[in-house]
Amino acid sequence: MFTVITLSRFRRSGRRLSLANPGLRREEVAQRARVSPSVAAQYDERVDPWFQRMVKALWQGGYEGAASRIESLPVDSDAVAALSAQIICEAAEIGEAIIVGRGAQCVLRANPQAFHVSIFAPREVRIAALRERLPQGTNAEAKMDETDRHRAGYIRRYFNRDWIDRRLYHLSLCATIGIEKAVETILCASGLASQPRP
Repeated sequence: MFTVITLSRFRRSGRRLSLANPGLRREEVAQRARVSPSVAAQYDERVDPWFQRMVKALWQGGYEGAASRIESLPVDSDAVAALSAQIICEAAEIGEAIIVGRGAQCVLRANPQAFHVSIFAPREVRIAALRERLPQGTNAEAKMDETDRHRAGYIRRYFNRDWIDRRLYHLSLCATIGIEKAVETILCASGLASQPRP
């Protein structure tokens, strides 16, 4: 039986979809890293630039030094990714968790109790939804593409996978079916609901 659901989504294609309390919150990562939530957000689902990664490796004494404990790492994308993975595993161990993003479908790939869902929507729908949230004059399409690139880069860097690889998911859903139908479908497909509501 599934006790954890992971949700992977493109920007603005399922943001409001919620089945329960998420198993991972940015605040928890910030608290464990001993930084403010805004600093944690800066590195959340991001990959540091190659130059910064090279300087870090040299600063820590090459590759061998880079394999130190999480507590001793500086706060950067690598540290936040490691903390996120740790929290994802802890949430999965407890069960009854919904984990959105952060490569949870990869972190929990071998966990037989995790049900992995990909949420997508047509490009024009995503752009329209993003325009509603962004300040007037912001290029919504460019912002959306940037976020998608960051998320794809994150999955590639930390898990060596393509985030749109359908083999990572048990179910892929188009968000245009609506939030309620999406929730019903996920619960039904995961076996967590006996019958969809009429």
